[in-house]
Amino acid sequence: MLIVSAQRDATKTNLIDRTTSFINAYSAKQQPNSTVDDVDHFLSFFADDFKDEHIKYGVVVEDKAEFKKGLVDKLQNKVYFHRVTIEDIMMGNNVAFVKIKIWAKVKPYHMDTIVEHTTGQIMSIEYDESGLIKHLRRHHN
Repeated sequence: MLIVSAQRDATKTNLIDRTTSFINAYSAKQQPNSTVDDVDHFLSFFADDFKDEHIKYGVVVEDKAEFKKGLVDKLQNKVYFHRVTIEDIMMGNNVAFVKIKIWAKVKPYHMDTIVEHTTGQIMSIEYDESGLIKHLRRHHN
């Protein structure tokens, strides 16, 4: 019984570390000096067979090439700052619920105006047996 508990604690700690690293990669891909390498690092957290859902907007992405293209296009944005902080993490067996806060000032490449915002988001991150994200649900404010 003690061994099972220790294994469960190690798995939980590993998923907390993995989730924290994912949020850091999420932030790193949207910095003033972000590169395609930052995008690739972010995408490395996803399984080949994944689903990324933006619940509020009804957007679902399931193709890594399409996902990467959109992220690389965003590298054209003029980013003044983009900060992401973890407000809370709740763990399950193979899932993390993460509440984050985002502060950003960005001039999207396709717009003439600067957008500055502070927003919250809750992500549910479901991991496969390899520790890769198989289903990400983003619940925007």
